[in-house]
Amino acid sequence: MNISVIGCGRWGSFIAWYLNKIGHSVSLYGRENSDRMQEWIKTRSNGSLELPGEIELTVNLEKALENEMIIISVNSQGFRNLMNEIEEYSPIGKTFVLCMKGLEIGTGKRLSEIVSETLKGNNNTAVWLGPGHVQEFCAGVPNCMVIDSENEEVKTKMISAFSGELIRFYIGTDLIGNEIGAAAKNVVGIAAGMLDGLGLSSLKGALMSRGTREIARLIKAMGGSELSAYGLCHLGDYEATVFSKYSHNRRYGEALVRGEEYTELAEGYYTVKALVMLAEKYYITLPICEAVYTVLYKGGEVKETLNNLFARSLKNEF
Repeated sequence: MNISVIGCGRWGSFIAWYLNKIGHSVSLYGRENSDRMQEWIKTRSNGSLELPGEIELTVNLEKALENEMIIISVNSQGFRNLMNEIEEYSPIGKTFVLCMKGLEIGTGKRLSEIVSETLKGNNNTAVWLGPGHVQEFCAGVPNCMVIDSENEEVKTKMISAFSGELIRFYIGTDLIGNEIGAAAKNVVGIAAGMLDGLGLSSLKGALMSRGTREIARLIKAMGGSELSAYGLCHLGDYEATVFSKYSHNRRYGEALVRGEEYTELAEGYYTVKALVMLAEKYYITLPICEAVYTVLYKGGEVKETLNNLFARSLKNEF
């Protein structure tokens, strides 16, 4: 299969490496002014991953869009601008695969909805979600992930083409639930990091049980299956998000509590704003999301806010 990967960061470059490894013809696109892309062009390395010579590197978006399958891994808040840029080339008959976890702040839109709103041609959309860290995959540690789409043929084709010894894929059956669950787990990751920073890691059990339940309520209210919150895209991703030393969201929450600077992207910072907006729209309560939002956007004191959160939760488990 001829595949383009748009986004030359941590995940995008790994995806290009992985798909090449299992036998596909792959090109990796990054903007010409991207320091990461220039480093790839100069050295074909980012310090932890080396791209073989058969992976084509390009800064030409039009050329990247020539392939039949386009995988996108970029910052979710810049995604709509990218899709508007892609629409200028009027793609037709492509499959766009979103390997990202986030919601658009301001609208609360899922990323697949943004594709539908911006592309006019006859194209398919799928999502590639679930647990796993690049560092572990590159060390040969396998994991399971999910592919979902409204097009059954696309899902079957992708799982057949993308599965390997390193990643086993499952067929998703709830696009709403999988997208919301995947985005929301990053917010739970920030809360977990805050607990680590406070020396309260033992409360992560309560955090996980409550977090899954509140996101299940949101998914159901939005028309998805609440059981999706218990699958790989949310609860199944907690180990990689709530406990792992590689989790950007967990590390961000911990650094925040300790007053340390953290410069890596933590998507949960933006996602929580969208989730709080969705909670208001669908008339439900999201206590964990609201607590994280209070700390990040309202200047709430971390320990007091989390103490209030767990005191509330203990009154009524479900």
